[in-house]
Amino acid sequence: MKKVFALILILVSGLALQAQNIQLHYDFGGAMYDDLDGRAPLTSTVEHFIPDKWGSTFFFVDMDYKDGKIMSAYWELARELSFWKGPFSAHVEYNGGVGFGDAYLAGATYTYNSPSFSKGYSISLMYKGIRHTMYHKPHNFQLTGVWYLSLEKGLYDFTGFVDFWKEKNPSGNFIFLSEPQFWMNLNKLKGIDEKLNLSVGTEVEISHNFAWRDGLYIIPTLAAKWKF
Repeated sequence: MKKVFALILILVSGLALQAQNIQLHYDFGGAMYDDLDGRAPLTSTVEHFIPDKWGSTFFFVDMDYKDGKIMSAYWELARELSFWKGPFSAHVEYNGGVGFGDAYLAGATYTYNSPSFSKGYSISLMYKGIRHTMYHKPHNFQLTGVWYLSLEKGLYDFTGFVDFWKEKNPSGNFIFLSEPQFWMNLNKLKGIDEKLNLSVGTEVEISHNFAWRDGLYIIPTLAAKWKF
């Protein structure tokens, strides 16, 4: 639920648009894995994207809720820089939050879009500096791949990202994270007002050695999204 919307919009930032949305996810991780019994079941995400003549800016804020309280908060702020035409752009980013270490990323992105902008992908290779690591290994790298695919004239969206980065942790030196999403856009259904910008769907968190967890985890959600 985190960076997918932003990266999709970065892929199509040649279009004159800006967008924002809010999502609510019910997470099944606590019911599926004994060691995640205390995991917050609800997550809200607020995302905002705006392009300009020098590139684009994106940010999102995640908040996790349990027992009527905010358990944690996380945000990312990213800037895509492109003073030229072509498939390559420069990328700078900050990640951090309550209970999370600060991370600073910088690198380059290659982008492909189909002529109709119904599908596309990007690949980013970045330096990743992580502050206050337990193992005092601040200098790392991250490889990110992103895709989007619009189906049935916009009725369905299949999107996702894959992150692979170096960060020493109790289970090894590398971390894998992917979050594919599948959405049905209700305003594309016959008889539904096109101004009803509500989507329903799912996200599946697929991770290995992520968030201090050892091994492979596959955690689905049920989700709703409203686009502004």
